[in-house]
Amino acid sequence: MSKLFEAHAFGDQTFKNRMVLPPMTRCRTDQPGNVPNDMMADFYAQRASAGLLIAEATQVSEDAQGYSWAPGIHSSEQIQGWQKVTRKVQEAGGRIFLQVWHTGRISHAVFQNGQAPMAPSAMDTDENLSVWVAHNELDGDRSGGGGIQACTPPRAMTLDDIKRTQDAFVQSAVNAREAGFDGIELHGANGYLIDQFLRKSSNKRDDQYGGSPENRIRFLTEILERMAGVFPPERICVRFAPHNMARGMDDPDTPETVLLALKRMADLNIGYVHFAEADWDAEPNVPEEFRALARAIFPNQIIVAGNYTPERAEQVLDQGYADLVAFGRPFIANPDLPYRLQHQLPLAPIRDAFLFGGSEEGYTDYSVAE
Repeated sequence: MSKLFEAHAFGDQTFKNRMVLPPMTRCRTDQPGNVPNDMMADFYAQRASAGLLIAEATQVSEDAQGYSWAPGIHSSEQIQGWQKVTRKVQEAGGRIFLQVWHTGRISHAVFQNGQAPMAPSAMDTDENLSVWVAHNELDGDRSGGGGIQACTPPRAMTLDDIKRTQDAFVQSAVNAREAGFDGIELHGANGYLIDQFLRKSSNKRDDQYGGSPENRIRFLTEILERMAGVFPPERICVRFAPHNMARGMDDPDTPETVLLALKRMADLNIGYVHFAEADWDAEPNVPEEFRALARAIFPNQIIVAGNYTPERAEQVLDQGYADLVAFGRPFIANPDLPYRLQHQLPLAPIRDAFLFGGSEEGYTDYSVAE
């Protein structure tokens, strides 16, 4: 049998296969309040045949938001909404982690009570940095649509801001546990707040959170040290994108900084690292040397994502560079993706027009194979 479809055990968890549904922002929450709903519960439960599901990026606090209708995990209503999701997934035999994030400078003043978003450093934002903002942000009217808005230039975080934001990440783990999640993933990729701390191109601080690589990983590692008191460390994951230089994150030293973070994660016995290796239509372009170093440094589970085909997934598993492989857009259009791939059945095409916001159309109305 192909490794991709084998059951896989790690720690106290056993996954039915090595396929992962990665976190994908879909913006389907109830308004006001960015509350997960029954429609989202249906979406994730339909895909419970994945070995592991990682729910979409979720705000740790009100000021963590960067996109309209993305979910949160900081209010009692949001926790109750997520309970619907986890209950339905687990009843279907699935395991589900929650990805939590703070978008940092990838935000707009409309989400910040008219104020500037926070970031490690105050910098002019690249004109290409943008977010999606609903025309009717708070009234729940999905028919009004929305549009792309340039990000508002950020202000530099004070030490009090840093402490408060770290507290919010730790509290998000407490709330995720209450919501019934099997584990938690920190979003440290794709130009959001944790990634902004990691990179010299976005972190110009001269205090204990900036300058040297050891200082730039501190924001993350301090969160992990405390979060490991909420979830067992083997149920905690961090997602990185060290070779993604988009969104003004063009620091060539990022791979070395991420490897340093991996060493600290290994010391803490963090269970998973999740590499986002490519974005949208690109194929992974990760140097063999980095894969080998990551494998040597980090003894626990490695998840890779980035337009993998079953053949390339099998190769990376056979080489020992990954333990689990995530499939994004194919899982959107094919709720039964493991079955289809195992039986070499045709895959349904994705309907791009319905990726963000909207109703069940292009969300929960994809069919399973006969």
